[in-house]
Amino acid sequence: MHLKLAYRNITAYKKRSIITLLLTTVTTALLIFATAWMDGSHKTILNNAVEVYPGYLQITGKDFRDTPSFDNLIFDAQAVHDKLAQQEGIAAFGARFESFVLYSVGDKAVGGMLTAIEPEKEAQLSRLADSLVKGAYLQAGDGNKVYIGKELARRLKVDVGDTVTFVGSGADWSFAADNLQIKGIFQTGLFEFDASAAFLAKGYFDQIMASTNYATHFIVLPKQTDQAEPLAASIGAELGPEYEVASWNQIMAALVTAMELDSVFGYITLGIIFTVIFFVIMIYTFLAVFARIRELGILRAIGTKPSEIFIMLLLESCLLALVSVLLGGLIGGGIAWYFEVNPIVFASFEEQFKQYGMASSAMPTAFAPLVILRDMVVIFVLSVLSTLYPILKANRMQPVEAMHHV
Repeated sequence: MHLKLAYRNITAYKKRSIITLLLTTVTTALLIFATAWMDGSHKTILNNAVEVYPGYLQITGKDFRDTPSFDNLIFDAQAVHDKLAQQEGIAAFGARFESFVLYSVGDKAVGGMLTAIEPEKEAQLSRLADSLVKGAYLQAGDGNKVYIGKELARRLKVDVGDTVTFVGSGADWSFAADNLQIKGIFQTGLFEFDASAAFLAKGYFDQIMASTNYATHFIVLPKQTDQAEPLAASIGAELGPEYEVASWNQIMAALVTAMELDSVFGYITLGIIFTVIFFVIMIYTFLAVFARIRELGILRAIGTKPSEIFIMLLLESCLLALVSVLLGGLIGGGIAWYFEVNPIVFASFEEQFKQYGMASSAMPTAFAPLVILRDMVVIFVLSVLSTLYPILKANRMQPVEAMHHV
């Protein structure tokens, strides 16, 4: 009976019901889209940062991450390679050897990082190949051809085809030096990286740096990137305690923390906005309920209990809120799904995005059904709570006072 009365009252006051319905529907849709946009942009930023160079998984010697020296290298890279080749869940992997050297051209000298890579594998593991701006990317058979960062090339005042001399230490602590010819120039958008990094094919690097079968680390690309942590645990168990396997959220802990902090501030902002909306709904409900004071007074006068009036008004609120959040959920979820499949493209900001390490100016949303359901529940609860005060206040009025209310 209470449900029928609630439904009758909703249809009897169509204008008020439609305004309440629209307000809550739009609020639900906006919250869902705002959350999807925030989560999607964070995911895109993290993916770009991970895929530019660090990788989803890194395998190092046990103490290398804490003490990155030649004493803590992977001294049997072939054994690690063979075990990784048998591991399930891996899309690609490759070895690297990082060494810090001094580059010089004429009277210019700049410190930087010289890294050995397996070019064909590296093209799958990072965005180095895609970051080419001039010349050509490395190939496995390249000898003294070097692939150099754009900012480092600018600091050394060199271009494709020029020669750069480097001086450094070999893996056996011997003296190492050579003349390298620039084959290609890259720009990832990470300024410090572009200002210090250069790459050689590992075959040639091993000859001049005495690093055959050595590696500072391996990079692993999971088939499913969201399974990086379980895969890291599985690889760690297979390789044993002399190796350390870290997933991207350990490697890039500072960036992960920054994104989490940004999410917190994002939700605080949304919280402030929806607190305002909460009071708007409450004020509107207050006015709507008090416009029916005489009706409620008459109901009280003919013997209707306060509890029954409370239940009737609360059911009205719940029905309107339920229909609103369902409609808002469908609209907001549909928009989130659409922009995940068809990301928003900031075409006019393509170059600016690349300067900050973003490979593309496309920014997708994150369509997550559980998150959408959570947002719908939040708005439903807020909508119902916002109506409690007006209902309780109106219900406390005496019948005679209510019937004479203007």
